[in-house]
Amino acid sequence: MPQQDQPANPAPLGLMAFGMTTVLLSLINLNIVDATLEKSFVLTMALFFGGIVQLIAGGIAFKRGDTFAATAFSAYGSFWESLAFYWVLNSEPIGLAPAASARATASFMIMWGIFTFLMWILTFKHSWNLVWIFGTLWMTFFLLAAHALRGTEILLRAAGYFGLVCGILAIWASFCILFFEHTGVELPGASRPL
Repeated sequence: MPQQDQPANPAPLGLMAFGMTTVLLSLINLNIVDATLEKSFVLTMALFFGGIVQLIAGGIAFKRGDTFAATAFSAYGSFWESLAFYWVLNSEPIGLAPAASARATASFMIMWGIFTFLMWILTFKHSWNLVWIFGTLWMTFFLLAAHALRGTEILLRAAGYFGLVCGILAIWASFCILFFEHTGVELPGASRPL
């Protein structure tokens, strides 16, 4: 039971928000779900669950003094917000921003890949859940950057597979933390990541 003066652990919420949004976009990258979904459900999921909810989780983590979680949730919440706003600004009826060039898109993904790689190094002090989540995520970003530059379908599909695994692992990590905090029992092979 959480103490009255201590906010609840934001990790399950932040991980679930990240995981579900990542899975949804990865299904599009894998061409399992129609890409028009990007303009509807992925956009709204990125704005609200992937974006705002992770920013809230990051704020709670800051309040709890958890610098790693605060940085991760706030940063990836901002990633989803910036991606969603780009989609909105670049959409047909609005058209306030021109379509990004291949190099601009690749640069965006490379910067996020570098940030994620650096965060991945830090995960080795946490748990194997986070090692795999961040490991598959930096690979996803670099594959998306390569796809932006080369335009080959195989690179997009590879990014989709890595992203799908990453999202599923984040959802699982969220459940493991909730399960432990609810029951006091750790699931086999799944320690509390944050």
